[in-house]
Amino acid sequence: MFGPRLGTVFASRWRALWFGASVLLLAYCSVPSPEETAKQQAEIAAKKHAANPWALEK
Repeated sequence: MFGPRLGTVFASRWRALWFGASVLLLAYCSVPSPEETAKQQAEIAAKKHAANPWALEK
């Protein structure tokens, strides 16, 4: 599969710590902040509301 074998990762404590730290860092960088999520959802809702095909033109 992908990545190092588990036998080589846990061969020493330091390698195990580095592996664990890299997994935690990947998870931390992958999850968006709540402010970004709320902002993106508001933008999507505004676009969806503005794109009403049955709206009357003023």
